[in-house]
Amino acid sequence: MKNLYKQILINREYNKKMLAVLLDPDRCQGKLMSSTIAALKLSAPDFVFVGGSYVNSPIDSFIELLHEEVQIPVVLFPGNASQFSPKADALLFLSLISGRNPEFLIGQHVTSALAIKQSGIEVIPAGYILIDGGKVSAVEYMSHTRSIPREKKEIVLATAVAGELSGQHVVYLEAGSGAIQPVPKELINHVTSHLSIPVIVGGGMKTTQHLNDCFDAGADLAVVGNAVEQNPDLIVEFTNFVKNYNTIHR
Repeated sequence: MKNLYKQILINREYNKKMLAVLLDPDRCQGKLMSSTIAALKLSAPDFVFVGGSYVNSPIDSFIELLHEEVQIPVVLFPGNASQFSPKADALLFLSLISGRNPEFLIGQHVTSALAIKQSGIEVIPAGYILIDGGKVSAVEYMSHTRSIPREKKEIVLATAVAGELSGQHVVYLEAGSGAIQPVPKELINHVTSHLSIPVIVGGGMKTTQHLNDCFDAGADLAVVGNAVEQNPDLIVEFTNFVKNYNTIHR
């Protein structure tokens, strides 16, 4: 059985940056799915994340197709308990610690906990923090929470540290799907310089410069979603950039 979290920790120890491509089963279908798989075969990221704020399509068959086509670890990125699938290699057990809605702090977790435990899937507890990305995100709307203003570095840091102290294995800074602006590099650096657990950053990353800023600021794993949905060829560009980044900063 794969131990993806252990691999994340090893990569972090050697300062090897990682990339995940986030796929929403509702949107990644037909020709887009074919183009995405073709790009993943050309240049594989470290992970494929599967999920979204609201997913109506079958998760199991989507993951099975990915496993048939590519040899990339698939990690669930669930918006709610209904998105659990034992077909994935691991699950980000997300707690929305930037919000105060108990449904996304513990409620959805209770609903899915026994099925997750019985499946034997690898579980990675993640403190999920929403950062203002310039517009109201789907996560905010669905979770009935507000994002933390991007200039409030101390609030973000205190929230991240609270997540670490409460036992989260990673902190995920999220600007939201299709964010106008990604998480600021100054904010990422402020958080990473005070944490001893891996930091994942996603939302609004559309260019290699965004990835570069994210990694330079200390993030361990960057997540790209909307940009590659609009242009799957960016998967190759982004994965090659990360490989080159790691070579230069070895």
